[in-house]
Amino acid sequence: MLADRTTAETMWPTAYPQGYAVVDVETTGLARDDRIISAAVYRLDAQGNVEDHWYTLVNPLRDPGPVWIHGLTSDMLQDAPLFKDIAEEFAGRLADRVLVAHNAIFDWQMIAREYARAEATAPVRQRLCTIALSKELNLPLPNHKLESLAAHFGVVQQRAHHALDDARVLAEAFRPSLHAAARDNVRLPLLECRPLTEWSDAPAAPRVGYQASYGAGGGNVGSSWRASRKRPPCPYPNPGRWADGTPLKQGMRIAFSGDTSVDRELLEDRAVEAGLHVATSLSRLTSLLVTNDPDSSTSKTVKAKSFGTPVVDEAAFTQLLRDVAPARD
Repeated sequence: MLADRTTAETMWPTAYPQGYAVVDVETTGLARDDRIISAAVYRLDAQGNVEDHWYTLVNPLRDPGPVWIHGLTSDMLQDAPLFKDIAEEFAGRLADRVLVAHNAIFDWQMIAREYARAEATAPVRQRLCTIALSKELNLPLPNHKLESLAAHFGVVQQRAHHALDDARVLAEAFRPSLHAAARDNVRLPLLECRPLTEWSDAPAAPRVGYQASYGAGGGNVGSSWRASRKRPPCPYPNPGRWADGTPLKQGMRIAFSGDTSVDRELLEDRAVEAGLHVATSLSRLTSLLVTNDPDSSTSKTVKAKSFGTPVVDEAAFTQLLRDVAPARD
């Protein structure tokens, strides 16, 4: 405690944020059409001290997905509020704070999509991923799971995959991480959160092996959530790898890895609209890998290094998208 107090009083970086909202959401799945079924927020002050916490269940108006993971059944969610009913209170918990989450891109995208469905905007301008922070601090973790981060700081998990307990665990692990960063004057890996403004609901067929969707009164409302889109194949041949100092060319195979400031699927949409081929995996035919963390050990970055695939960050890729050369006839 004395070390923390000394850090706070004499060494705290003036550029650090003034407050944080540590967030965890449980969802019906991992796709863009999945829904939030519970959410928790721990509000922290500038130095990571807990101010308060909040938790709610959310009726997703459909099946709850993998009950064996999160433990939330249809019966438990039947009388829960809809997201639109808790959106204002949730926003109040997030306002004027940096959103902190473990694998923050997932939580942010789920939250942004729910607000877009509710025809509102989440008041979040920046996010901080605790996985990225642990990398900046060079923590000796065996992997990037929350349980490993918690164990490193001696934080005990009580109910894994329960939003309130996961948020508590992350808040308790984030405070010493934040103080370690302040002590060593480490740059916090903050990324911009851009609100999702493109959304529309479309009918979707029930998933095989899942319960039927349900509404507030128990009725089937499968048409209330958006189906995942399948993009048409790229009409242009692959012209090969991108070379530094040259424009992108239509038909180039582009792969993405890691967290992005812009919603990943919107960024992919822009690439497709420019005539590029968005690849879900990386191979020797990949023209370019886009990642904000080229030193990570994801399968795509590892393969890119072994294949010699060119790598650029999101900002550089966004610039390249402004002038994509047409495919050869």
